[in-house]
Amino acid sequence: MARSPNLEALERDGFIVIRSALTTEQIQELRDACQKVTAMARKGEWSNVRTLPKQFPPWNIPKGTNPAAEGIWGVQGMMHPSMLEHELFTATYFSDALINPTKELLQCEDDELVMELFNLLVRPDHNFELRWHRDDISEKATPEEELQRLGTPAWHTQWNLALYDDESLIVIPGSHRRARTDTERQADPYENGLPDELHVQMSPGDVVFYNNNILHRGAYNSEKERMTLHGSVGHVKGESVRARNVLQHGLRDWVDQCDFSKLPTSSRGRAEGMRRRLIELARKSGDVGYSLDG
Repeated sequence: MARSPNLEALERDGFIVIRSALTTEQIQELRDACQKVTAMARKGEWSNVRTLPKQFPPWNIPKGTNPAAEGIWGVQGMMHPSMLEHELFTATYFSDALINPTKELLQCEDDELVMELFNLLVRPDHNFELRWHRDDISEKATPEEELQRLGTPAWHTQWNLALYDDESLIVIPGSHRRARTDTERQADPYENGLPDELHVQMSPGDVVFYNNNILHRGAYNSEKERMTLHGSVGHVKGESVRARNVLQHGLRDWVDQCDFSKLPTSSRGRAEGMRRRLIELARKSGDVGYSLDG
């Protein structure tokens, strides 16, 4: 399969922005749905949320308590069968707008794809930042350990789909191909202004695909509306490399219940195959633990 300019840019920089992936009508439909979901979550009526000030899973919420009591910055499980508007979110996840670039970047076809994560990142209840990190490599890793892990194929795509203007993703281009520099290792975890850092500028309908082991962080303004759909799609060759990154979010508890009956015929077979491969991944994986602490 020929290598595309998008793939070359992803491999060089660690991210690629595809402009205007959605129509104006699709953006508005998703905004309306996300507003309902966010309102539900802020009222404490959805337990699977990203709680402030915690950065990474597990978001442990004691039973019988309000999951949004301390504020939230994300909503998990957009394809869960009990989620409001889950049919719209499911159709979006399996749509050509997201799957075609995924196949281009992974250089594969539908029958090699694996269903993974689909969440919503929202305006936090107070200003909130993530520390510099790689999604599946500990900050305690030595340079040799980083290089060994970074030398392994990613076997997935990860993306943020903006429904409003969004510049909260901060990356260091090219850092997915090298160990951290001394400056990066010694910097404050929330350092602003590291050499070469870049705020990824996104307009409504834009989607950024990025290597999840690029050195990156997030900075979220509580006064600026944010609704950014955040997901990933795997490749069958990922197997154990992807199992922890995906299954730490609890998908194995409900993925078999996802409803694909309202999907267009052209997407339904794709969705069923991707789910089947995720279930098989979960079956082969034991207790995967968590990628990061904090």
